[in-house]
Amino acid sequence: MAKVLIIEDEKSINDLILMNLSLVGHTCFQALNGKEAASVLNKCNPNLILLDVMIPFQDGFSLMKDRVFKNIPVIFLTAKTSVADKVKGLNLGADDYITKPFEAVELIARVDAVLRRTKQFVQSEFRIGKACVNTLERKARLNNIEVELTNREFELLEILIKNRNIALSREKLLDLVWGYDFTGDIRTVDVHITKLRKKLNLERYIKTVYKLGYRLEV
Repeated sequence: MAKVLIIEDEKSINDLILMNLSLVGHTCFQALNGKEAASVLNKCNPNLILLDVMIPFQDGFSLMKDRVFKNIPVIFLTAKTSVADKVKGLNLGADDYITKPFEAVELIARVDAVLRRTKQFVQSEFRIGKACVNTLERKARLNNIEVELTNREFELLEILIKNRNIALSREKLLDLVWGYDFTGDIRTVDVHITKLRKKLNLERYIKTVYKLGYRLEV
């Protein structure tokens, strides 16, 4: 997976971002201020930078103006929510702009989208037990034999893979896979999970999270 440099002065937020991105397979490095960022940058050669705006010594906007991160994709993570600030960040060359607070699933999706768009390293094939899933080809195999999945089943599996090792509620899965305007029964998530487990022999890997939802453990 990708190497990600997190430049955020609040240690608790920095650590939380690192934990979530590490769970899905990224290698993360940390810097707590603008001065430290330049030093860590030279050591880790990242594929992507997550940059807070309001950091000590040299703020995120200034770092972008000085082209410290030339040719490296940047996503701003900031509490500055005004349209003017968003436009400023994007005009300075940022690839995306996420305002705090944000959910882990949103951050992971935005990171994947920027890596994909900028043609950085993005993993497309995943092995889970005896199953192999290719998200680009939209194919799944069990013991090298292709398994037919419905579109919904594959989309659910893809969401679980992208957020692997992270617990997702039934409501969140319903929103991400079926859409916010879905009016059916929330138990449809359970039905599709049961089918995925059976078709790809994933009983040991798709865990039920008590009173919440599900987690793909890999």
